[in-house]
Amino acid sequence: MQGLQMVDLKRQYQNIKAEVDEAILNVVASSAFINGPDVKHFSSELATYLGVKHVIPCANGTDALQIALMALGLEPGDEVITPSFTYIATVEVVALLRLKPVFVDVDADTFTMNIDAVRKAITAKTKAIIPVHLYGQSVDMAPLLELAKEFNLPIIEDNAQAIGGTYTFPDGTQKKTGAMGTIGCTSFFPSKNLGCYGDGGAMFTNDDALAEKLAMIANHGQKVRYYHEMVGCNSRLDTIQAAVLRIKLRKLDEYCSARREAADYYDNAFANNPNIITPFRPAYSYHVFHQYTLQLKNVDRDKVVDLLAEKGIPSMIYYPVPSHKQNMLKDFGGADYNLPVTDYLNTCVMSLPIHTELTEEELKYISDNMNEIVNQLSK
Repeated sequence: MQGLQMVDLKRQYQNIKAEVDEAILNVVASSAFINGPDVKHFSSELATYLGVKHVIPCANGTDALQIALMALGLEPGDEVITPSFTYIATVEVVALLRLKPVFVDVDADTFTMNIDAVRKAITAKTKAIIPVHLYGQSVDMAPLLELAKEFNLPIIEDNAQAIGGTYTFPDGTQKKTGAMGTIGCTSFFPSKNLGCYGDGGAMFTNDDALAEKLAMIANHGQKVRYYHEMVGCNSRLDTIQAAVLRIKLRKLDEYCSARREAADYYDNAFANNPNIITPFRPAYSYHVFHQYTLQLKNVDRDKVVDLLAEKGIPSMIYYPVPSHKQNMLKDFGGADYNLPVTDYLNTCVMSLPIHTELTEEELKYISDNMNEIVNQLSK
């Protein structure tokens, strides 16, 4: 089978081509390339979708995390609790601001932040917590929010992989991922569930004063042009990207449903394979499957990846090296950490193609070959 992609953006574009082309041409015709009307409309529409008061767009998801930390007024040396099992950007911004990342382990089933581990990691120097809604799965937010309230700690939700996801509280109420903490952050990288055609990101909050500060930091620290009240940066969402995102936001729930249907197919296809552990879905989380990440048992993962590639099937390992073992963070005591679940997952997880245009024929081809290869290597 030819042309399989981890994420097939070409086919997705073909399905919305007329709308996207018109929207982009309208921006070009208006020449409002920076902070044009579509940026404001998108921010308002996304705020409504998420159920938050404020959405502050920016240039990318990494900037969103950095600006969020800057807005909290943390001082060099302050501790920020984060999982090690995450994309490096989560931790990179902590180090960049001369804060101290404190790594905690993740839950073996959900791959998200272990709340008991967070409690044990809190010290007098702890000033913030960054939970990561990894692969499209929500962190168990109810106990984390209680813990944060107990210690008066702000929460910055890294929602780069889970926009469109929902968390159900014990009392049955629901909130969108990214809309529960002090600040939510996301990325609009093209492969995301809500992706633009370049770089983009956003921050969300219900705090009026914090929203104003986030917007100022993202705009050179100014509220009034040429009057700079604080050190900021230059981080904005281009109008063309906002125009594309407005179209895709209207389809986000549909896109998430399509990903879940693909995940259901995989789950059923691998249900009887003892060497494949499919993604866990707790009742509190509406998993939106930015990645379909499974675990392999008693199988050489690298050989599985190579043999799939020979069949024209792409796969990825997210992530082969945990953050606390990365060279860039060696000065933060990575060797001193004991994170057994993180270390184990880095040896056995792998992700298969998942996107909105996968056909049943493609899903069957991928899963049949996956089962055959794993069974062959496990003998």
